Amino acid sequence: MHLYLLSSRVSFSPPVFCHASSSATLPFPAPATAKPLPPPTSRPAKSLKLEAAIPPSNSKCALECPHFQSCSGCTHELDLDRPSVVEEAAEFFSKLGVSDFTFDSSRLWEWRCRAKLAVRGSSATPLIGLYEEGTHNVVDIPDCKAHHPRINAAVELLRKGITALRILPYDEDQGTGDLRYVQMAVTTHNTSLPVSDRYKNGKVQVSLVWNTRNETSPSSEKLTALAQFLWRNGGPRSNENIIHSVWANFQTSSNNIIFGNRWRHLLGEMDLWEHVGGIDVSLAPSSFGQANTRAFDSLLWKLQKYVPRRSSVADLYAGAGVIGLSVAASRKCRSVKCIEVNKESKLSFEKTVERLPKSLDGSISWHQADTSDEPLSWLMGSEVVIVDPPRKGLDASLVDALKTISFRNLKPMSSTDGSQVKDEKRPWVLRARESSVYVRSSTTSDGPLVLPQTLIYISCGWESFKEDCKALLSTNKWRLEHAHGFNFFPGTQSIEVLAVFQRGKVANLKKKKLGKKKKRS
Repeated sequence: MHLYLLSSRVSFSPPVFCHASSSATLPFPAPATAKPLPPPTSRPAKSLKLEAAIPPSNSKCALECPHFQSCSGCTHELDLDRPSVVEEAAEFFSKLGVSDFTFDSSRLWEWRCRAKLAVRGSSATPLIGLYEEGTHNVVDIPDCKAHHPRINAAVELLRKGITALRILPYDEDQGTGDLRYVQMAVTTHNTSLPVSDRYKNGKVQVSLVWNTRNETSPSSEKLTALAQFLWRNGGPRSNENIIHSVWANFQTSSNNIIFGNRWRHLLGEMDLWEHVGGIDVSLAPSSFGQANTRAFDSLLWKLQKYVPRRSSVADLYAGAGVIGLSVAASRKCRSVKCIEVNKESKLSFEKTVERLPKSLDGSISWHQADTSDEPLSWLMGSEVVIVDPPRKGLDASLVDALKTISFRNLKPMSSTDGSQVKDEKRPWVLRARESSVYVRSSTTSDGPLVLPQTLIYISCGWESFKEDCKALLSTNKWRLEHAHGFNFFPGTQSIEVLAVFQRGKVANLKKKKLGKKKKRS
C-alpha cells in the first residue's frame, strides 16, 4: 500500500528543509536557499498530517556527502526524511489496526553526537573513520555530514596530534601500533548559554583506545602527550574550545571488540551531562548512549504520555536507566526498577539519580541482571513494563513470559527490590542484589502479585520487532494500541519504533479476592 493512501492514519513530523549545503567554511552550514531551522524547544513539535509533510516528488532531501560512495555509515543519499522502510512500517501497523502511526524526523544532517571511529594508516597520514563495506579497510571521513560538526573538528585536531607527536595508528595484521580507536561523544547541555545556542556549541568527550594493558606501559608517555595536545589546542583555554574531556581505554585483544575493561580519566571534566526527557543524564564513556540525542529526546516525550501517573514501572535492558528515570520524574511513579546486564552503567545511574527532582517520592532501583534469567521475577510487581532491547530483539524467555503470564502461574518468589530477605539460592537473584542501587522513599512498592497491564517496546531492529510483535499478539494476551516511528539514523534504512501494547480481555479480568467464597442465601 502506498504511503499517500494512508493519509488518514499516518502523520509525519513538521517538514524540514531538504537542501544540503556543500559549504565547508561555515562551522554549521545552513541550506543556501532555506531559512535556518528554528531553535529547539523543551518539547518537540506535534506531527503534521501526511499530505502537508511529504515534499513533492521532485524534491529530495539529499545527503550530499563527499564520503558516501566509500563510507559504510550511510546507505542512501536521497529522501533522508522518509526512508522507504517507513512505507512498510505504515502498512504493517495498519493491518494490525493501529490508527495513529506517526513518523518523526529531527535533524537530517549533523545529528550524530556519538561516534566510534577506527584509527589506521600511518603517523604521517592517519586514517580516522569507518570500515569500507565488507572489509577492514578504514575510510577517512573528515567531512562527514552526519557527524555533529564538533566531532569533525575534534577528529581534525586528533589527526594533527597524531602527526605532530608521531603516534603510531594500530596495525591489525601485526597487532602493533598505539592508537586503535577513538570515541567522540558530544554534550549539548550548557545552561550558561541560551537554549538556541547549546547544540551548535557542544563539547566533545574524547576517549582514546590505547593498544596496551594499562597506563604503566612503555608507550604511556605518548598517550599523555597526545591527551595534553588535545587539551592544549582544544580545551577551554584554547581558541577552539571544543574538548570537554579526554579519557583513555586500554585494549590489547585481537578481536573486534572496541573497548577493553580498563578506563582512565586523563583531563577535563569527569562527568558528561546531557538533558533528555526532562532530566539531566550522566553518561560515562563506558556506558551506552544514544547517538541522536535530539531524536531520543522526542521519543522520550512521546513515551511518557503512555505511562499512567503514580504507576509502578519495570525498565528492562535499561542501560544507565535514562528511560526509567525520565518516566519516574515526569509521571511521579510509585516505583521504578531498572534492569541491565552491563555493570558499567551503574555509576551513571547513581549520578543521574542525584539530579532528579527532590520532590520525587517513589521507590527507584537499578539491578545488574540478565533479563533472560527468570524474567518473570522482573515482571511481577509492575503495572508498566518498558523494554529497549538490542537489535536482535527480546530474549526468547522474556517473550514466553509475557505471552503466558497470568495470576494462575504466579508462585511466591522473593522480592527483587530488596524489601524481603530470604534464604535465596538462585545465583542471578543474588548477583542482582549485590550490585543493586536503591533509592528509598515513603512510597510502598506494589506487591509481587501485580501484573503488567502496559508494555512499551522501543525497537532499533525492525525485523526483530516484527517477529516479537507477532509472537506477543499470537496468544491474545496483548493487543497493540499505538505505534510511532523515529528517524534516529537519517541516511539509513533503520528506524526506531515505539510501540504500546495493552493486556487483552483475558488479562484484564479483575483479580479474585483471596479467602473463602460467601455462600449464596
